[in-house]
Amino acid sequence: MRRKNVGYKLINVLPAGRAYFFEVNEMYNPKSLKAEEFIDHEEILETLKFADKNKENYELIDSLIEKAKLRKGLTHREASVLLACEDNERISRIYDLAEQIKKDLYGNRIVMFAPLYLSNYCVNGCVYCPYHMKNKTIPRKKLTQEEVKKEVIALQDMGHKRLAIEAGEDPINNPIEYILECIDTIYSIKHKNGAIRRVNVNIAATTVENYKKLKEAGIGTYILFQETYHKESYLKLHPTGPKHDYSYHTEAMDRAMEGGIDDVGLGVLFGLELYRYEFAGLLMHAEHLEAVHGVGPHTISVPRVKKADDIDPSSFDNGISDDIFAKLCALIRISVPYTGMIISTRESQELREKVIRLGVSQISGASRTSVGGYCDNERPHDTEQFDVSDQRTLDEVVNWLMTAGYIPSFCTACYREGRTGDRFMSLCKSGQILNCCHPNALMTLKEYLIDYATENTKKIGNALIEKELEKIPNEKVKEIARHNLKEIENGNRDFRF
Repeated sequence: MRRKNVGYKLINVLPAGRAYFFEVNEMYNPKSLKAEEFIDHEEILETLKFADKNKENYELIDSLIEKAKLRKGLTHREASVLLACEDNERISRIYDLAEQIKKDLYGNRIVMFAPLYLSNYCVNGCVYCPYHMKNKTIPRKKLTQEEVKKEVIALQDMGHKRLAIEAGEDPINNPIEYILECIDTIYSIKHKNGAIRRVNVNIAATTVENYKKLKEAGIGTYILFQETYHKESYLKLHPTGPKHDYSYHTEAMDRAMEGGIDDVGLGVLFGLELYRYEFAGLLMHAEHLEAVHGVGPHTISVPRVKKADDIDPSSFDNGISDDIFAKLCALIRISVPYTGMIISTRESQELREKVIRLGVSQISGASRTSVGGYCDNERPHDTEQFDVSDQRTLDEVVNWLMTAGYIPSFCTACYREGRTGDRFMSLCKSGQILNCCHPNALMTLKEYLIDYATENTKKIGNALIEKELEKIPNEKVKEIARHNLKEIENGNRDFRF
């Protein structure tokens, strides 16, 4: 029988000199490579108890908000106290801080991407996903390389430069060789002025050798959602198939980094388990990556369970309100300040607008979650992985963002210049965003405006670029950016700092 705790750890020292300590579970070890030790169930339960006990401890809460202002993040225990807090005035302060941290670290850029579904063949039994193998109503489809090419051209004709490829887990229909062939096809397609410059990959947990192959293929970020960190729930939600192996799935990011991929993306599917449990587990996973590999997650995604072919989200009793969802986004931003935060078209325009202010830095636009959906004039629904709430065109999304004062960015420069992993984090922490990412965003926006935008969007975008150029603090960088913008007008493409 294991001992419950081995000691106490200091959580915070208050201005008055009082200190808060919490018990540390003996099995919790962020440096461990074993899933059950860096995501320790008892530690999460103790965290939730501590948060409940201190949710009205305003002296402690105020000190944690002050600590978050240092831009060095919060631990899972500290952030859970703020999540439990129900005081409206302090929640408002958290929101204001999240907005300020987002502005300081990422500026007003919003990175644009689109998912590309390659295949919905899957051998898993995930009860929340319509791709599960027992679903006999959904048509199964796998893109040929010619169909991949057509999908990519359709995405290029919208103006996309960054894709996230998706596929079900099926070693026969979707082996790693198929994924690699698709990546090669995507990068090879040059259509008019279009080119996909970054391919992120969201496929099932795999081996170190396969991660090495993905790295060699030139992928950007490897993304894998944990779905839920609650092991008992995880096993019930994944009753059959290779994804049933909780440890193998949870330890995937360590294998990816061992394979040379230094940009990885985390995420849970909110609604499957209690959100406070998932929030603590998500931050513990980020702490683990930092402790073991010296760099935290490049991105954190925040999807919620949505309706799909044979999936009814009301059958899951852990759904969260829009207000709780917004609070989670704000707390992720202040707890893991340097991570990119992603929200998809699962969510409505109204909610996306709210959480962009609170810390989201990447959004999808004009997404279709069906296999082969971009080539069809009408949005197909028979092979969708989930219902899309925001169904606007990319031009409409770009116009909306600019009208709200944001810069839609199609930039992929850091990835192609080798600024990944800790090198990207150093750029972010050094405050060089305005001298690097900001002008890159403006130049890629200019490409979009000339090649793809409607007249109204061009008018709004050109005025925004002129305004935003003045924010570049380095005069030499500003001069080069102006020159490159003229070159783009003259037909040249792909400038970057």
